Amino acid sequence: MSASRSSNQLVVPQATAALDQMKYEVAQELGIAIPQDGYYGNMATKDAGSIGGYITRRLVQIAEQSLAGQYK
Repeated sequence: MSASRSSNQLVVPQATAALDQMKYEVAQELGIAIPQDGYYGNMATKDAGSIGGYITRRLVQIAEQSLAGQYK
């Protein structure tokens, strides 16, 4: 689990575990090691940005698929 999410607040707090799991999956796909102790200070900004960008793309894709299914 992540140590803190700064000032960001989740709209659905129950999604925390799923988002953390997605973070680890994306990092693994990109070949980026996530620190087990939760400290990201030694992680390159480029790596952290890559993880965030891919998570955003994946969430948008999931939302688009969900919306496409609703409106058919």
